[in-house]
Amino acid sequence: MSEPMSYTRQQILTLLRKSGSMSAQELANALEISNIAVRKHLQVLEKDHLLKTTLVRQAMGRPTSVYSLTEEAEAFFPKHYSDLTLDFLQDLESLHGKETIDQLFRLREERLKETIRPLMKDLPLSEQVAQLASIQQEKGYMAEWEEGVEKGTYTMTEYNCPIHTVAHQYLQACGSELSLFRGILDADVEQVECKAKGGKQCIYQIRPHK
Repeated sequence: MSEPMSYTRQQILTLLRKSGSMSAQELANALEISNIAVRKHLQVLEKDHLLKTTLVRQAMGRPTSVYSLTEEAEAFFPKHYSDLTLDFLQDLESLHGKETIDQLFRLREERLKETIRPLMKDLPLSEQVAQLASIQQEKGYMAEWEEGVEKGTYTMTEYNCPIHTVAHQYLQACGSELSLFRGILDADVEQVECKAKGGKQCIYQIRPHK
């Protein structure tokens, strides 16, 4: 993002979410600010790919530009997918027992292994760890990695857990992640800290097979 999200720009996104599309003058009127001021905010939002413009023909005069939200703007509105997922898992456990939950996490783990394993083929361990950290970073885990004090060993730290609500109640999520890492890295992997178990981060120590 080119600039921090200001209160006025948040208001613009909210107005467009409710209305679908508005012109700069309509936004200026709704916010009770000048047309010039609102256009400065619109330029920033467009630069951040949060808005798109469409020319709308008028009965008289020149066409008018109207603004609407892009898919990227969805990230600025509340989502409660974790609550929905947790509800589903609780219902499944109630209907079919804990074994069904275990099976679901195993199926997810195997699916991810099939996707990620080819990316690791023929790579040295350092590049495997870097690739894994990049994958986790894209998923929102705020993952970083570094080489350990002992040469050839590595540490990967996840500062955020996008599925924390689920993992806090279903520790199978944490066990499945550890099992996944062991299945795709050509190394021994140990989890030494876990957010769902009270840790500040999720930390993994990675060393070559003995």
